[in-house]
Amino acid sequence: MLTTFRITAVLEGISYLMLFAISMPLKYWAGIREPNIYIGYAHGALFIAYLLFAIIFWMEKKWTIKRLFILVLASLLPFGTFYMDKKYLKPLQSEQ
Repeated sequence: MLTTFRITAVLEGISYLMLFAISMPLKYWAGIREPNIYIGYAHGALFIAYLLFAIIFWMEKKWTIKRLFILVLASLLPFGTFYMDKKYLKPLQSEQ
């Protein structure tokens, strides 16, 4: 479960950056809308999966509500999921 959550977090972060760095400039500066549609769908699905994993993982580990807030906030900030993975999830991987 932890490995799946970590992979989802990294993929969600990559899709978020792709949305801002690639598809939004193409849409608004070049008038090319198609990449925004596909990257947007992928990001939306990964965002929902990330949030579901975050809630399940939070309940499983019995963390505080503050930790859940950090997990959710990380999904809203660029590079947030990468930081969250390194700070909170990677140390758990080494414990197993």
